[in-house]
Amino acid sequence: MSHATPPGWYPDAGAPGLERWWDGTAWTAHTRRPGAAHAAPEQPPAPAAFGPPSLPHQRGPGGGSGGGNRTRILAFTLSGVLVVGAAVAGAVLLGRDEGGTPAAPATATSSPAPVTAPTATASSSAGPGPDEDPTVLVDQLNGVTLPVPQGWEKPESTSDDAATIRTEQSYDCPSAAAFCYHGTVTTRTARGGESDVRTLAEADIATAADKAYEEDGLGRRTHGGITSHRVLKAQELTVAGRTGYLVRWKVTTGKGPGGYVQSLVFPSSVGAGTPVIVRFAFDAGTPGLPLSLMDTITRGIRPLGDSATSGGVGASIGP
Repeated sequence: MSHATPPGWYPDAGAPGLERWWDGTAWTAHTRRPGAAHAAPEQPPAPAAFGPPSLPHQRGPGGGSGGGNRTRILAFTLSGVLVVGAAVAGAVLLGRDEGGTPAAPATATSSPAPVTAPTATASSSAGPGPDEDPTVLVDQLNGVTLPVPQGWEKPESTSDDAATIRTEQSYDCPSAAAFCYHGTVTTRTARGGESDVRTLAEADIATAADKAYEEDGLGRRTHGGITSHRVLKAQELTVAGRTGYLVRWKVTTGKGPGGYVQSLVFPSSVGAGTPVIVRFAFDAGTPGLPLSLMDTITRGIRPLGDSATSGGVGASIGP
């Protein structure tokens, strides 16, 4: 009986010093240096004491206990004998567990994942890459970029590690001792195995509303909670060259002006095409934050590596 390895960053035996993203079913083209700024939602297992660890894999028949345990790295006792580096690397690259079972990535796809990241060419070219462009948010994990409007920022870290843009100016939340932002947009990977974009968008909109206006990550009702909502839009559309679906609500809150929330879902253009969820939250009645900006940002979403990504995709987008 095989047990699926959960999505996450794992050491890449084909490229020592890099980690590669496993999306739960297949290796993607995304690699990173350990400890990169945009960490994946789940942390990979700790590396062994020496030598590059093998890639994560599923247990084969008779290959070990259940519960989705990741591959254990064998600890070798050295008795004054130096292990030849080439022999260790060769054993690791075979990607086999204690029972000799081939690692899952060798059977999950007909060809090995590329060794270099998709942005290798861009980063080696002259000038700053998309990651360094303040007008572009790069989500390497989900393979998309978003335009950053004027007056918005890319925070270095967030509470849930989602790729985020938000309005630069914060304010005191209407109903709790906390800081709020008039506008926020985040990207994340859909979980749970569902692939239908409409089903995902219709299910995610309530979560998006709760996160923005019901209760924050510390349990504070920063806007006095949601008292009602109204559906403004629910439709199919094309995003980054893929067919997606969006749902938009107007929410009324116990305190403050309420706001607008939107869940936009579309298939990723990388890896196994796991859907991407983009959540929007705009305070209502905020000067310089028109509802039409949601549509402008949506139209500006691009696949990673698209020629329009470089050169300041968001430079002309006003608040």
